[in-house]
Amino acid sequence: MNQLFLSVDSFFIWFYRLSGYAPFDFFVGTFFLALVAVVIGEFSISFAFLLTRKSIQHVQDQMVNYQNLSIDALALGDKESYKAANKLANDAFGKTFFMQIGLSSARIWPAFLVVAWMNTRFYEVDFEVPFIGGTIGFIPIFILLYVAAYFAFKPIRNRISYFKKVNKILDSYKEKTRNMKSLADLAQKKKKL
Repeated sequence: MNQLFLSVDSFFIWFYRLSGYAPFDFFVGTFFLALVAVVIGEFSISFAFLLTRKSIQHVQDQMVNYQNLSIDALALGDKESYKAANKLANDAFGKTFFMQIGLSSARIWPAFLVVAWMNTRFYEVDFEVPFIGGTIGFIPIFILLYVAAYFAFKPIRNRISYFKKVNKILDSYKEKTRNMKSLADLAQKKKKL
């Protein structure tokens, strides 16, 4: 077993031995680990966001600015300026898209570590699937319990002051994005004329 897994093994396995009834303990222990992964993931993504928010803000401002310039150029009938500004807006959109993917990975990395630890303990454990027949391993069960843990933590997350502050910052980004012009705005202007 890996040294990292050895150091957490005695703590993690304790949750798999609560009642002495192995199937029940497996689900309780796995839910607990999924919840730990969700909580660590939420702190990780928020911390990563706070570290990179100036870069995110800069790229987001560029995206909104170039998009608005392209719509204004289109409204004036300047196709060359539209194409140039639209290309820059698309580039900025691509950057924000990949920044968001990078941030999302900060949310799920703990789940991969938990699954890796579980693999050392439950690699050969299979569960019968009622009514369908066949068996499944621990990974589908972990995924289901991870989703359940996420939804169980979500209402609690919104009550923690640290996450409230992060949500306020995120809401300010949403407001800026709402100020981005679209082709629909251009169509509405033409209808009014």
